[in-house]
Amino acid sequence: MRRLVSDPERPDAKAIAEAVEVLRRGGIVAYPTDTLYGLAVDPTSDEAVRKLFDLKGRDAAAAIALIAAEPAQAEHAGRFGAIERRLGASFWPGPLTIVVPAAETMSQLLAPRGTLGVRVPDHPVARELARRFGECITATSANPSGTAAPASAAGVVEAFSEGVDLLLDAGASRGGAPSTIVEVVDGRLTLHRAGAIAWDRVLESVQ
Repeated sequence: MRRLVSDPERPDAKAIAEAVEVLRRGGIVAYPTDTLYGLAVDPTSDEAVRKLFDLKGRDAAAAIALIAAEPAQAEHAGRFGAIERRLGASFWPGPLTIVVPAAETMSQLLAPRGTLGVRVPDHPVARELARRFGECITATSANPSGTAAPASAAGVVEAFSEGVDLLLDAGASRGGAPSTIVEVVDGRLTLHRAGAIAWDRVLESVQ
């Protein structure tokens, strides 16, 4: 695993460029988010997504969320309506994942039920990686399924002795609760996972 260090507030341009090249070659990059460390692959590549599932030992029926550099990029991944856009405007960048119908350009392996989650994280390195890649990136936690998700680069190294091509080390993430996951179903907001943003706050934002 190649390990490159970056300032968390001022992403290192060379490190990000190298990470982007790894993604374009179908590789796996570990990187920090505003909650935990995640694993990025190209979400449009079935081969890269399959490699990610194999590395984590993840059930193929489980969806994998994405992160975007900005709301406009998030809309490349799926279909947003008025309520979804209002949620993004209220909580992005931040730990709110919004489930939307997946775009046809995304690997269907990511969205076995036809939907996927996407968010804009409050972490400069994560956003810069997605921006420079030019597409959303996967955001599944950097750990084998069923084990504790790491909030540090050291935790990623401990979790994976092989399989991760590049680790962007920007120090410790905040840790704590994962992102809150919501979906608009038949015009009504549904909570899929309680997380860092209280459900009451989410509901208030769309009233």
